[in-house]
Amino acid sequence: MEFDLSFYQGKKVFVTGHTGFKGSWLCRMLAGAGASVTGFSLEPPTEPSLFRIAGIENDVRSVIGDVRDMAALKAAFDEAQPEIVLHLAAQPIVRESYRNPAYTYETNVMGTVHLLECVRNSSTVRSFLNVTTDKVYRNREWPWGYRENDELDGFDPYSNSKSCSELVTHSYRNSFFADGRVAISTARAGNVIGGGDFASDRIIPDCIRAAEKGEPIAVRNPYSTRPYQHVLEPLYAYLMIAARQMQDGRCAGYYNVGPDDADCFQTGALVELFVRRWGEGMKWIDRSDGGPHEAGFLKLDCSLLKSTFGWKPRWNLETAVAMTVEWSKIWLAGGDARACMDRQIQAFLG
Repeated sequence: MEFDLSFYQGKKVFVTGHTGFKGSWLCRMLAGAGASVTGFSLEPPTEPSLFRIAGIENDVRSVIGDVRDMAALKAAFDEAQPEIVLHLAAQPIVRESYRNPAYTYETNVMGTVHLLECVRNSSTVRSFLNVTTDKVYRNREWPWGYRENDELDGFDPYSNSKSCSELVTHSYRNSFFADGRVAISTARAGNVIGGGDFASDRIIPDCIRAAEKGEPIAVRNPYSTRPYQHVLEPLYAYLMIAARQMQDGRCAGYYNVGPDDADCFQTGALVELFVRRWGEGMKWIDRSDGGPHEAGFLKLDCSLLKSTFGWKPRWNLETAVAMTVEWSKIWLAGGDARACMDRQIQAFLG
C-alpha cells in the first residue's frame, strides 16, 4: 500500500525542530508536496547546518523559539492554526545528556507537555505525531527486535527523557483525546544517516569531517549494533502515519520505524561501507574510549507498522550510504546541495 505525499497539498502543518537535520529534510518534503508549514525551533544546532545550506527558511514560516518557553510556543502555534503537528524538537545526543541532564529533560519532557497543551487547547488540530527514538526501551541487549509493547525505560538521560516523552503522550491521549477528536501517535525511529548531518558524536558526521580533513576516521564503538537507515525512511513513515490517522483514527498508535534485520549493522561495518563508497584512500581506526554507557545491541521489530500500513523500507544501507556520500561530495565541492536533496527525495518516492 503506497502513500502519496499529495495528501499534504494545502494542509497546514506545524513542525517543531525544523532547523535540525531531520527537520530540514522533512520541511523540504512537505514544501515539495505543497503543504503550508510553520516551523518552531531553536537556531540551527550546528555550523554548518543543512537548514542554512539548503535554504529551508525559504520553504516555511520559520519561528525561532524554545519549546521550554510555553508562551512563545503557544503564540506561534495559535497563529499557525495547524491541522497536523509533527514534534521533532529535542536534545538528541546521548553524550550531551550526560553533560547536561536537566536541560535534556526540560527540552524533551516539558517541551512535549507544552506542545500537547497547545494541541489540547486547539480547535484546528486533527493529527499529532511525537517522534521519539528506538532508545526508549529498557535495553536487555537481546538479539531480537523490541516491540511496541516492551517495557519503556531508557538508561541514559537522553533515552530516559524520551521514554518520559512517550508516557506524557500516552497520558494526554488517554486523558484528553479519548473522544478521538485528535489522532495521536508516537514513532520510535532507529539511527538515521543522510546528507547534511553535522552533529557531534554521530558516526557519519564524524566520517565526513575526517574525509574533509584527509584523516583516518576514529570509531568510538565499532562493535555496537544499531538499526541504521536513510533519513528519508522514517520521515516518509512519519508523514504516512500522521496522514492516515487523520483519515482513520483507528490507525493511531505507537510505532517502531526501522530497517529490516539485514541493515542492523555494527558501527565498524557501517564505516567500512562508507570508506569503500568514499574512496580516495579513506581508512578508519578503532578508538574505543570507554566513555559513558551506551547500548551495545539495539534492534527494532517493525511488524506493526508493516501490518497496519503496508509499509516497508525502500533503501538498504548500501544505498543509504551512497546517497549520503553523494550529497556530502556535492556540498564539499560547492555544488547545489538543495537540488541534490530534491533529486534524492524524488528517487526515494520514485
